[in-house]
Amino acid sequence: MDAVRRIQTVRARPRARTGRGAGLHRDEERLHRHQLKGEALQRLQDRVAVVTGGGSGIGLATVRRFAAEGAKVVVADIDATSGGAAAAEVGGLYVKVDVTDEEQVRDMFRTAVDTYGGLDIAFNNAGISPPEDDSILTTGIDAWRRVQEVNLTSVYLCSKYAIEHMLERGKGSVINTASFVAVMGAATSQISYTASKGGVLAMSRELGVQFARNGIRVNALCPGPVNTPLLQELFAKDPERAARRLVHIPIGRFAEPEEIAAAVAFLASDDASFITASQFLVDGGIAGAYVTPI
Repeated sequence: MDAVRRIQTVRARPRARTGRGAGLHRDEERLHRHQLKGEALQRLQDRVAVVTGGGSGIGLATVRRFAAEGAKVVVADIDATSGGAAAAEVGGLYVKVDVTDEEQVRDMFRTAVDTYGGLDIAFNNAGISPPEDDSILTTGIDAWRRVQEVNLTSVYLCSKYAIEHMLERGKGSVINTASFVAVMGAATSQISYTASKGGVLAMSRELGVQFARNGIRVNALCPGPVNTPLLQELFAKDPERAARRLVHIPIGRFAEPEEIAAAVAFLASDDASFITASQFLVDGGIAGAYVTPI
């Protein structure tokens, strides 16, 4: 059992299981529920969506949600195994891409447009949170620069080339993955990650304002801690770090990727037609709670 699930299992109250979900694990039941909702809604029918970091975590959950709602999905990931598998699962297109490379990013969006005839949605989600990114006193300059390149520069590049294509259609939705740490101080330090996500939030606000009258909406998704491989890697060697995070979440658990994907699908859809330049918090109540570091 990974560090995240171990901490959550210890803290979670036993829950009675009744009805259809009685034989399912809690997380499997939640995933099934979100899949059914996506299939029922169909808000993204025939829209073309590019998802970076689409091979795992929030990206993979969003690929599945977009496809369930009828979108044509381009799965972009540097890992050909996971990215290719995700694309095959939903009948989409896989593109191998290093999101820090401008030429590769430009070609990724061009491939999406050439294949499907346009671009409606860009979920710029790829990111890293390496264990060597810690306190400002201990984080080296190489770790700092690497996180900025992957988390911030990539969003600049992806937003730039996505918006170029969206301008041709006069509409589009860009969702950039920021974080709750972009709006408040983190209980455990990740100095470069926090700075990069603050940059994503500021950039998304500006783009949302700049292109609003072109029919293009740009929003910053600000998730709380999510039970993904990224978080598991961060906490694997330090379960107490996970515990310090968990104590600050009013809901009492980490989010599951499918819950974040549901928020992304909303922002991508016409249901969010009057939402742009926003910080869209999906954090289990963290930002609304008064806490002090432990």
